[in-house]
Amino acid sequence: MQISRRAFATLIATATTAALLMQNPAQAQELKSLHLMAPSSPGSGYDQLARTIQIILQDNKLTGPVEVQNVAGGGGTVGLSQFITTRPRHPSGMVIGFALVGGVLTTKSAVTLDQTVPVARLMGEADAIVVPAGSDIKTLADLIERLKADPTKVSWAGGSIGGVDHVAAGLIAKTVGVDPKKINYVVHAGGGEVLASTLGGHATVGISGYEEFRAQVDAGQLRALAVTGEERIPGVAVPTLKEGGVDLAVMNWRGIMAHPKATEAERAALEKAIGDLVKTPQWKDALAKRGWIDTYLPAKEFGSFLADEQKRVETALKEVGLL
Repeated sequence: MQISRRAFATLIATATTAALLMQNPAQAQELKSLHLMAPSSPGSGYDQLARTIQIILQDNKLTGPVEVQNVAGGGGTVGLSQFITTRPRHPSGMVIGFALVGGVLTTKSAVTLDQTVPVARLMGEADAIVVPAGSDIKTLADLIERLKADPTKVSWAGGSIGGVDHVAAGLIAKTVGVDPKKINYVVHAGGGEVLASTLGGHATVGISGYEEFRAQVDAGQLRALAVTGEERIPGVAVPTLKEGGVDLAVMNWRGIMAHPKATEAERAALEKAIGDLVKTPQWKDALAKRGWIDTYLPAKEFGSFLADEQKRVETALKEVGLL
C-alpha cells in the first residue's frame, strides 16, 4: 500500500502528539475548574489554606475557577466520607492535615486517607496557647502551676478529638508530670469556635494555630503564652514551650489530596498546578504573612511521609490516652 507524502506527514504528527500526551498527561487535560473541600468550618486552618490556594490558583491563572466547600464534623471525617463517596462533577481535591489523621484513628472511621490520592504537602504551623487578656494566668509557668494543682479545673478550648491541638495539650500535661487522661479538653469544630469560646471566657485557655488568634493578640484581647514549635514564629514575640520550661515541640502540617475517582490526567494537572503555586511570590507572601512554614513535598514524597505520619500520630494518641 502506498501512502501519499501529505498523509504520511499527518500520520507522523498525530503519532507524535499522542506520544507527548502519554508522556505528560497534565498537558492532555488542564484544570478548567476545581472543587476544593475544607473538612471543617469557615475560619479554621483548613479553610484558611483552601481559600489561599483558591486565590493564588485563580490570580495566577493556574486553573480555571476554584470552588471551596466547607464540611465540618467528626474531626474532618464527615468531610472525608462525603469527599470519597460523592462522584465529583469537576476535578476535586481536599485539604488534609494532622487533625484528620488523628480524627480517622480516634473515631475509628470507616473511610480512611488511604482511599484518597496524595498531591502535595504544603505547609507547617505551630499552635499557640492563649488566654483572655483579663486572665490571672500571665505566663506559661502560671498555666503549668494551675495544671499541676488540678488539671480538671483548667479547660482547654481546641479543635477536633485527636487533632494536633488535643495531642499538644495532652503531651504538655504528660511532659510536666500530669496525667494526660485528666485534662479537661473541650472539642470545637474549628478555629473560629475556639476563638469565640476563649474570648468569651468559656475556657481557661485556647489552643489552635497562631494565625487564628493573631488579630485578637495584636488587639490586646488575648495574651499568647507560648507557641508549640521548635522556634519562635518570625516577627512574633511569643516564646516557645521550651523557652517556658516545657521540653516539647509539636507542629501541625497540611496538604492536599485528590479524589479517588480522578483520572490520571486530572491528578497530574492538579499536581502541576500546586507545584506551580508554591513557586509564586504570592504563596511566599502568604507563608510570611500567616506565620506558616514551607514544608512542600510533591506527590510521591508526600505519600511516603503520610504513611509514616499515620504511625507517628497513632503512637502519640496512645501516649495521651486517646487510643
